[in-house]
Amino acid sequence: MTEMIENLPFAEAEGIGARAAIGLICLASDYTIEQEFREVFAHLDPSIAFYQARVANDPVITPESLAAMGPRLTETAGRILPGSDLDVIAYGCTSASTVLGEDAVARAVQTAKPGARVTTPITAAFQAFEALKLHRIAVLTPYRRDVNEVMLRYLREGGIDVPVFGSFNEEHDRTVSRIDGRSLCEAVGRLIRGREVDAVFVSCTSIRLLDGIDALEAEIGLPVFSSNQVLIWHALRLASFAEPIAGFGRLFRQH
Repeated sequence: MTEMIENLPFAEAEGIGARAAIGLICLASDYTIEQEFREVFAHLDPSIAFYQARVANDPVITPESLAAMGPRLTETAGRILPGSDLDVIAYGCTSASTVLGEDAVARAVQTAKPGARVTTPITAAFQAFEALKLHRIAVLTPYRRDVNEVMLRYLREGGIDVPVFGSFNEEHDRTVSRIDGRSLCEAVGRLIRGREVDAVFVSCTSIRLLDGIDALEAEIGLPVFSSNQVLIWHALRLASFAEPIAGFGRLFRQH
């Protein structure tokens, strides 16, 4: 016969995410964003943590498939630590944030998590440009033309001067996640050649660029931003973490 001993006493220690708990809504089709979040959070104390959930989406990126995510955001946000508060929730889709609008994304997320501050890659990009006092931005995306037109209009309406806008015109997230670093560098070089720009923004959370930003900045002599880089940076700022982190571009070296 087994003796059952219940209600043993215990004490609680400071938990993971005690200083800041950040939620991440990433696309079901995204291959990259979680890995790049982990690269940055590996430099942080466990008291600052992120927790993710995936929102269902079509892996073929069109304005219609992006808009279809809107009604799913509340339920997805609610699946991140159910019953617990989050300090920040980051929605990991740049193009959908421009199709849906930042305010609509925030309303949907805060319906499930009313106390959380909300950011998106486009929200974070605007904040990054402002932090470094940059106005003329070269933009590179993987998107097809109709998605690019929405993004370009959104940036211009947000007060950003976009002298040049380039694209790989690739619809599939899996392919986008495999665009290599040399291709990105060559595309950026072609965009800025002979043009007066303050910085480069490489849009799309599926693009893997975070660990190459330092080298690209050194090569072109300009600040470089990626969707995941700015999203992580802004989420941490909203969570009151503003300490410099080396290895992820000029933006992360700012106090």
